[in-house]
Amino acid sequence: MTECIFCKMAAGEIAPDKVYEDEELLAFRDINPQAPVHILVIPRRHIETVNELTESDAALGGRLLMAAKRIAADEGIDESGYRVVFNCNAGAGQSVFHLHLHLLGGRTLGWPPG
Repeated sequence: MTECIFCKMAAGEIAPDKVYEDEELLAFRDINPQAPVHILVIPRRHIETVNELTESDAALGGRLLMAAKRIAADEGIDESGYRVVFNCNAGAGQSVFHLHLHLLGGRTLGWPPG
């Protein structure tokens, strides 16, 4: 996806504020944070939404969650609490159509969310 901003970040064409990366994942600070800690975790491979995940992507889903857990600990929010969110399609607030997980914390988060 040559026009996808997250693909450009994963390829190193755009430099985000990285907090974690490995061969499959990239995590970086959101440019419009909604909490003191707001990090996006993305697969390097382009997948538009949760709806495009297949059974063969089950391990990738687990890796995204395990990365979020590790980053929450690194950011010091694992004990106080954090939220992990996947938005799927525009009606749920997805604005970049490359699968990504939001990791939010560092303040009390209300429920229900917006």
